Amino acid sequence: MVQVIKKMKSTASHKITAAKDAAANLAFRGRNLLSGNAGEGYIDTAIKILLAVVIGALLLAGLYALFGDTVLFSSRYKHDRKCYA
Repeated sequence: MVQVIKKMKSTASHKITAAKDAAANLAFRGRNLLSGNAGEGYIDTAIKILLAVVIGALLLAGLYALFGDTVLFSSRYKHDRKCYA
């Protein structure tokens, strides 16, 4: 009976140690994945910026197509300067 209890304590101790090791390993792998910047370079960043500029220009062109010349402030007309100055 004593041997059975010792064996159960040993097994439980090994399982707890294995669970702690697995949790630490998972945390370490997650930290490495989140902090790593592999694949992030100058070309990727340039492409992201160009896409943002192109999408912004298309959006602005669409707004001008919908609303005419009233999308952005224009200082061409005298009454515009009175309203916003």
